[in-house]
Amino acid sequence: MSFITYPQNQTLTRTERATAMVFEDQKSRDLLDRIEQIAPSEASVLIIGNTGTGKELVARQVHMMSQRSRGPFVAVNCGAFTESLAESELFGHEKGAFTGAINSKAGWFEAANHGTLFLDEVGDLSPAMQVKLLRVLQEREIVRVGSLKPIKLNVRVIAATNVHLDEAVQAGKFREDLFYRLNVALLKVSPLAERPGDILPLAHFFIAQYCKRLGYPIATLSPSAVQKLLTYGYPGNIRELENAIHHALLVCKNHQIQPTDFCFASLSSSLNLRQISDLEKSTHTIPRTDLLPKQMLQHALLNLFESSHALKNENLDRLIEEATVRIAYEYCHRNQVQTAKLLGISRNIVRARLVKYGLVGNDKVVNIMLEELLG
Repeated sequence: MSFITYPQNQTLTRTERATAMVFEDQKSRDLLDRIEQIAPSEASVLIIGNTGTGKELVARQVHMMSQRSRGPFVAVNCGAFTESLAESELFGHEKGAFTGAINSKAGWFEAANHGTLFLDEVGDLSPAMQVKLLRVLQEREIVRVGSLKPIKLNVRVIAATNVHLDEAVQAGKFREDLFYRLNVALLKVSPLAERPGDILPLAHFFIAQYCKRLGYPIATLSPSAVQKLLTYGYPGNIRELENAIHHALLVCKNHQIQPTDFCFASLSSSLNLRQISDLEKSTHTIPRTDLLPKQMLQHALLNLFESSHALKNENLDRLIEEATVRIAYEYCHRNQVQTAKLLGISRNIVRARLVKYGLVGNDKVVNIMLEELLG
C-alpha cells in the first residue's frame, strides 16, 4: 500500500519542497519501517536528503505516527530568515523589543507547543542562533526577544538538512554539541533516481491530481514516456517530476503523454542524467520504436546478462515473470482486466500472479528489471 502525504499551505518552507511522497520502492519501505520505529519516542530527529526528496513529508509522517499527532505540526525554513529576524521568528518578541515591534508576538516554538516543530535547512542557522537553539533543546524553554521571562515548552524538534552536517562540524561551521543533540534518531531520504519504484506511482498520482485540477480526462503514459521517466536522473527530485507531469498534461495530444511532452529543466546537462545503457546510446542507428517486441526483449535481456551483479542469487525465470507482471499491472493503472488483455492471459491467472508477487497486498519492486524490460 502507498502512503501519500501533503504539506500544508501555511508552512514556511520554500516551493522546491515535494508535495507528495510514496513508499513503494524498497528503499522507501525501509525508510517507512524506520519511521515507525522512532515515531513513538520523544527523541529529536535529523533528516538528511537532497532538496525536493520529501524531507518535510517524512517529518509529517513521523508526527502523524507519534503520540503528538493531535498536536500542531509547524514547518519552518531556517534558510528563509535573516540573522536579525531569526530569533524573533523562532522565539517570539515582546512589544517594543525592537523598532517595528508594535505588538507582542509568539514565535514558531510556541506555535508548535505540544506538537512538532520541523526546522528545515537547519544547517543555514548562524553560529549565534545555533547557540540559542542548543539552549532551547537542553532547557526545554524559550525567552522572547525583549523579555527575561522563560516560557516552558513541550515541543519535539525534527531538523532537516541537504548538507553534510558532520562535514560542517569538522569545518567549524556547525556546533558539534548541537549536531549530537539533533542527531538522536537519523533518517536518510534517498534521491528519487535511487528509488525508481516510486517514480511511476508518483507520476500516476500527479497525473490524476492535475487532470482533476485542470478538468481533463485522465491521461495515460505511452510506453516510451514510461521509459523516459524511468531513465531520467531527477536532479530536482519529486518536485521536478511533478513539474514535468504538469507540463506534459498541458501539451499532450489525445490524452496520452509522449516523451516529447516532458520538459525537464536540466535535461540538457549530462550531469543530471543517470548513466544510459549501451542500447540507449545506439538508438540513433536502431530507433527503439522500430524494434519488434521480440527484438526489444532480446536487447533488454542482453543488457541484463552483461550486468552480472543483476543476476546474482536470482532465479531468472521468476525474475522475468515477476517484472513482466508488475510492469504490465502498473502500465494498465492496476486494472486487472486490462492487464490480462495486455498479457493475453486470463484474469484468474493475472490475479494469481498478483497475489504471488505481492501486488495485491504488500508491493515489492524489482528495480533493475523495471528499467531494463521497458528499455
